[in-house]
Amino acid sequence: MGSLEGKAGHAVNPDALENDNKMNMGVIEMTAVLKRLKKDEKGFTLIELLAVIVILGIIAAIAIPVISNIMSKSRDKSDIATAQQIYDAARMYVSTELNGDFTNKTVVIVGGTGETLVSKKYLDVGLRLPSSKAPILGGAVKFGADGTLTEVIISTDNATADAATDHVFTASDLKAGVKATPTPAAGT
Repeated sequence: MGSLEGKAGHAVNPDALENDNKMNMGVIEMTAVLKRLKKDEKGFTLIELLAVIVILGIIAAIAIPVISNIMSKSRDKSDIATAQQIYDAARMYVSTELNGDFTNKTVVIVGGTGETLVSKKYLDVGLRLPSSKAPILGGAVKFGADGTLTEVIISTDNATADAATDHVFTASDLKAGVKATPTPAAGT
């Protein structure tokens, strides 16, 4: 191939010119393709956004009841733990103050007149029921004729042990560590 005269009288190889032209055309075409792609993809499509929203809704529908159930069970277990603590305090009280005679005994938790687990310092003042954060204002621990635990009654609305909102825990509740729902006290 012959040479061509370029700027300033220098010889230019025609093959080199052809290669430069091809590269320039390739760059121009690539730039055009990138501009089209950039122009076409400005964001997410409506279908993509709806799919994400549906997936998040499904996850929320599954997670919220599970978390709620876990929280409810933990509240119930904390109430049982409090009832167990009150029962243990009553056992110490009967063993220490009543010479260990558990037969047909009712030990008052707090409130009323006379000795209580709080007044004798077997329990702290201001004890609260964990599930509702309500202060324990009354209740009792009852032992049967054979000296075994009958029930632990916890009252959070007033100092009487017969309110409709009392929480009653039996010996089997404390042993199993499970209580489905608070049981109203007998006679309500």
